[in-house]
Amino acid sequence: MRYFIELSYNGAAYHGWQNQPKDISVQEVIEKALSMLLRAHISIMGAGRTDTGVHASQMFAHFDAHEVFNEKNLVFKLNSYLPKDIAIRNIFKVKENAHARFDAVSRTYLYRIALKKDVFSFDNSFFVKQDLDVEKMNEASAILFKYKDFQCFSKSNTDVKTYYCDIMKAKWTLQGDELHFVIKADRFLRNMVRAIVGTMINIGLGKIDVEYLNTIIKSKNRSEAGFSVPAHGLYLAEVEYPNDIKINE
Repeated sequence: MRYFIELSYNGAAYHGWQNQPKDISVQEVIEKALSMLLRAHISIMGAGRTDTGVHASQMFAHFDAHEVFNEKNLVFKLNSYLPKDIAIRNIFKVKENAHARFDAVSRTYLYRIALKKDVFSFDNSFFVKQDLDVEKMNEASAILFKYKDFQCFSKSNTDVKTYYCDIMKAKWTLQGDELHFVIKADRFLRNMVRAIVGTMINIGLGKIDVEYLNTIIKSKNRSEAGFSVPAHGLYLAEVEYPNDIKINE
């Protein structure tokens, strides 16, 4: 049977989601726990590849298991075994060809900017001391919907075949003493969200004009876009799938 795992994690202690030759990853920790509890070699495939230090409030992964088990009991055992910065929320059966990465129809990311110094949030949001023009940042966000090719926001050394992404949502909102950026798309390029946020911050600070974002995107040149904001303010917030992917018992 094929199963989906729904989970969340604090990425501070990990070198991203995907297995690394020498560094610890979220994927490695979960695979070891599953393999031990199910007494078989278990490999998992995640919905995406979050970078070092990036968090996930919702992530999905799939795995195959030959032995029958109780899903709720396995959730309990995994959460008892796994470290405190990884939490399993659900495990459920899916169709045999369901794929956590390729079947995802959209992904939503959240970036948190702290507008005031806060001793409790400096580990999970990016503190910006200067005043930001949120209205201009939202004007710039609206420009993103005009384009599909976002090579200018992608890491240079990447093996992707296309830089096309369908952005469905991009908006800045004030949440107390924080400024939140929520962006939703069918797919994201490596470092894309962090580069977009860095560019938006430059617009909010008045370093570049809103309309110049058009020139940046058309350039397809990463050096034209803004700086890459720190990973600790970024969260994979939601992954959506077709309704019929789950097996209802």
